[in-house]
Amino acid sequence: MDWLHMPPLAALRAFTAFAETGSVVQAGAALNVSHAAISQQLRALEAHLGAALLDRSGRALALTAEGAHLARALQLGFGAIQAAVKEIAQAGAARPLHVTCTPMFAAHWLMPRLPGFQADNPGIDLVLDPTGGLVELKPGGIDIALRYGDGNWQGLETEKLLASPMVVIAAPGLLDGRQVSAPEDLLDLPWLEELGTSEASHWLQSRGVSQGLRGPRTRLPGNLLMQAVKAGQGVAVSVRAFVEEDLAEGRLLALFTEGEGRGYHIATRPGVLRPEARKFIAWLRRQRQAL
Repeated sequence: MDWLHMPPLAALRAFTAFAETGSVVQAGAALNVSHAAISQQLRALEAHLGAALLDRSGRALALTAEGAHLARALQLGFGAIQAAVKEIAQAGAARPLHVTCTPMFAAHWLMPRLPGFQADNPGIDLVLDPTGGLVELKPGGIDIALRYGDGNWQGLETEKLLASPMVVIAAPGLLDGRQVSAPEDLLDLPWLEELGTSEASHWLQSRGVSQGLRGPRTRLPGNLLMQAVKAGQGVAVSVRAFVEEDLAEGRLLALFTEGEGRGYHIATRPGVLRPEARKFIAWLRRQRQAL
């Protein structure tokens, strides 16, 4: 394709609109510009081609033979473009919106609010993938990831949704009066971790505990983790926002708190998002403002 010698697209669009409507006024309305702008584009196209595309001898403009030839070619070309654009747009709209997050976040934050989104957007089908493992965001796959951290993830665009530090928690009955002043005081206790994560190991390593856990470790889905912690089955690392009520009422104890500035983020691939994804993110922002 010799793009350097092609006429400007605006002129070709204006000419095609005139050929379809037979009127510079109607062509201007179709393109949301003035009829004077259409006339200017038509003259510019003729000058570029060095050919008369319009017969101006009568009371109304008419296509010359060269103009009719170009109009047929442009109608075929623009028609093919329109068909491809419509097909791609419809295929995207037919694909469910795919959102991934941890089971803990789904159970404690997203699911209680999700009926509101579905009520406002009944035409958007949603696939919610609660997994503790990190999932790569690829075209045609997962649209949005809701993940905990500092938001500095290479290759992704992020926006903080829920700010909250991490907290090491346990039921009072598990500690049974034990004094906890250092991470080493917890090494012989049982630990609970959400499947697909390793918060206990990461936290202990960050605190310089090299010998590791001596007590048993149990991995279970995030929606079951809090039940097990409250039942005194082990120590766990959680997001403080999810256990504030339990801490306030004494059902759980906060042994260590850290990670200020961290929280859950909306993560997407760079570039233009699908309309469904934009609507979901706008809804998430409204939920954040309502907190």
